[in-house]
This record gives sequence, C-alpha cells and structure tokens, in this order.
Amino acid sequence: MNNLNTLISAFSTENQQRFLNYLEKNNKREDVKNISLFKYLLDDELSSKDICLKLYGSHKKDAYHALRKRLYQSIINFTANNSLQEENSVENSVIKYTIASRFFFQQKQYRPAFKVLKKAETIAKEHHLFALLNEIYHTQIQYADFNPDINLDTLISDFSKNEEKLLLQGKLNIIYAKVKHTLNSMTYKGEIIDFQAILNDLFEAYNIDIDESMSFKSLYQLMSIVSFSAFATNDYLEVEPFLVNTYNSILSYKSEEKLPFYHIQILYMIANTFFRNKKFEASLDYLNRMHREMLLHQKKYYNTFTLKYHLLLALNLNFINNQEQAINTLKPFLNKRHADLESLLDIHLSLMMFYFQKHDFKKALNIFSKFYHTDKWYIEKAGIDWVLKKNLAEILLHIELKNIDLVESRLLSFQRNHYKYLKATKQERAITFLERVKHYYKHPEEITSDTFKTTVKNSFEWISAEREDIFVMSFYAWLRSKMIKKPIYETTLDLIENG
Repeated sequence: MNNLNTLISAFSTENQQRFLNYLEKNNKREDVKNISLFKYLLDDELSSKDICLKLYGSHKKDAYHALRKRLYQSIINFTANNSLQEENSVENSVIKYTIASRFFFQQKQYRPAFKVLKKAETIAKEHHLFALLNEIYHTQIQYADFNPDINLDTLISDFSKNEEKLLLQGKLNIIYAKVKHTLNSMTYKGEIIDFQAILNDLFEAYNIDIDESMSFKSLYQLMSIVSFSAFATNDYLEVEPFLVNTYNSILSYKSEEKLPFYHIQILYMIANTFFRNKKFEASLDYLNRMHREMLLHQKKYYNTFTLKYHLLLALNLNFINNQEQAINTLKPFLNKRHADLESLLDIHLSLMMFYFQKHDFKKALNIFSKFYHTDKWYIEKAGIDWVLKKNLAEILLHIELKNIDLVESRLLSFQRNHYKYLKATKQERAITFLERVKHYYKHPEEITSDTFKTTVKNSFEWISAEREDIFVMSFYAWLRSKMIKKPIYETTLDLIENG
C-alpha cells in the first residue's frame, strides 16, 4: 500500500468529514478533483487506472500523479494542524505562562511573575511535563531573592527530584529504543540473540529506579519493555502481575494525564497477555475497556487500533467455543486495506486457522492462496515466527487435502529453510513435531496405535498447560485429534481447558 492510501485508511469517520471540509475551505477553484479523489480512495473499490479514467476521462498519468501529490500534501498539512491544536494545548499553556513570567521578571513585576509561574508549575506537575518543569524551577531559583515566601532549600530539592524524573524518562526512552531494535532483529531478521541477557544488562547499566511519580508515557514504555520480554521469551505468565499492578497505579492519574494513544496501547498489552495466558474472560474485560477508549476523543484512534482489537476479540471468541462469531468478526477485514499490515496478516492467518479447526479446508486454502509473496518479504513485514506458523499450517492443510506432491515439497522446504534457525533458538520441539507429522503422513494407519502414542509421549519435554503457548497447543491439537479420532476444534478446546 502506498503512503497516500495508508494515511487515508487511518482516518476516523469524524476526521474524514473534517478533512473534506478542510479541502472545500482551501480549494480556490470550483472544478477541483482532490475531493473526488479522496472519496474514491476512501471507498477503496477502484484501481488507480479506473480512478484516473473517472477523473479525467482518459489515462492522464502525469495529471493524476500530480493530483495525488497535492492530496498527499493536504493530508500532511491537515494532520499537522490538528496535532498542534489537540495534542500540544497543555504544553503550549505551560510554555506561554513561563514566557509571560520571564517577561514580567524582566520588567521587575515580580508579584505577577511568580503568580503566573506558579500556575505553570501546577499544570506541568499534573501532566508530568518534567522537561518544562525543569525550566520553571530554573526560573524560580534564578529570581528566588525577589520572593520572601520562597524556601530556597525546598525549591532546590524539588528541582533535584524533578531532574531525577527527567533523567529516568530519558533512560527509559533509550532502553525502549534499544530493546525494540533488538526485538526487531530477532523477529524480522531472524538473528540469534539472547534477549533476556541484553534486557538485564540494559536495566543494570542505566540503573532504573521505578516509583509512582513516573509520567504516563514512561510507565507505558516500561510496560512495553516488559511485554517485549514476554514476547521474546514466550513467558507471559511472569509479566502478567507486573502489567496489571502497574496499570492499577495508572488509574489514579487524572484523565488528562492518560494520553489516549498510550492508554489504548496499554489496555491492548494487558488484554493480549491475558489471552496468551489463556485467561479469556479477563482478556475480554480489558478488550472492552480498550474499545471504550477507542470510541472516545471523537474516535480519533479507532481506525488505528481496529485491526488489533478485532483480531484479539476473535481469538478469544474462538477459544471459548464461539467459533462462528470469531469467524464473522474477522471476515469483513479480509479484503480491507490498512496501514497496520502486520495485524492484517495475522487476521488472515487466524481466520485460516479457524476454518482449518472447523474442517473447512477449502476455505482455509482459499485464504492461504492470498499469501503470494516470498517468505523473505513476510519475515520483513510480520516476523520469522509468523512465517514458521504459516508454513507449518500449509503442510497440515495439504495433508488434509491429500495434496501428496505439495506435502513432500513443503516438508523438504521447511527443513531446508528453518531447521537451522529452530535448533539455534532452542525450538527443537517444532522439529520433533514435524517428524511425528511426517510419520503420520507416511504411515496414517499407525496414528492410533499404542506404539505411536508412546513415541509421541516420549518425544517432547512437556510443560504445564498453564505455561504452554496457546498456538503451540493448537498445532499439537491437530496431531492429537488424529490419535484419538476426534474433531480438531473439539480436541483443541479440550486440550486448552484440561491440558
């Protein structure tokens, strides 16, 4: 998807109308095509060639390209103006009060200067604006001699404490960036990295000290770092209490401090953690909270998070025995374009899984046929784990469809392309699983025998169902369904519920 389509796909319904009003207000001619182009791209039903033909009556590529560039620039200007008006109003107020106080100080109007500066300090404290508070305290200390009510030692102490908070915010920002970079190298480049060791080294090197006075953004970054750790180590059970307890401390913050974008992200993090820990009701509870936040602020962030929300909702529904609703939740997104390509790919793969569990293999294959890019492309867009799941699912699907030649070639391809990575990352049980799949494929008559069941039992280092990854269990459920002669979906739910 190109940049223009990406930007338009993220517009909320309210922003769509506001942008159309913006275009009408700024257009200098009556016969303009930018409004028509925006509406065509919003509908997302016509190709670029068809839109060009509708706008110009012929294929005027240069004119169409120029029109797209103008519309793109209009969107940038509109978004920038909105952001300045909506996001920075608090910061702007603090800056204005601080500048006004300095002007009064220069004019030796000390009483109004301190009064205005105190107002700036109160607002900055409420919103954890540590950088601006630094400037306010600096100014108060500079002119402290002109206010007999000021306790200089107390003021210096406040200044020092604020500097520590500002430093902590900076440290967390650096750690967040480095951790994200490391995780990207693991997930999207397939590099072999000891993530936990790097994380521990970073926290030790920067000497992080957590307290309840951290800014909302800092807490979000800290929670993100912990979530990254859970993703990398596949241990969501360990991080669950920290995320919930940290969020409960956030609830005491004033609504203005809970920046909507970060608040929605945090709720999604917790909902996802509960899902990965197979605590579906708790996950749905936090998803409901997330959805309520998405509907606020004129639904400004609704489109941004709609894919993540509906994907996690569908996954929860699927694993609480409500598969039809799960399928209907994701079906509308199959032919949608969206800036969140990774979630869009997850939606396709999840819907394929739902159909596969339902034994509707033709529909599963129809979705899989849409994955026409190379594995390298998908690793860059969705990560190595996504590609492993996709390729494993394809092998099982072709076994069910009895596509013998394709099964053989996909098994060899998987072994050639992924065994080395799986061994290096200590994921040998995926190799073991595939070996058992191969045996079933070649000797299906042995799948229900006691010998095969004993072989499977002795093949893996089993961990408790509570700690086992839900997607790993879903793959194993397919093999188990063959061993006990029960439907895949029924076996999956039983395995997750009873271990």
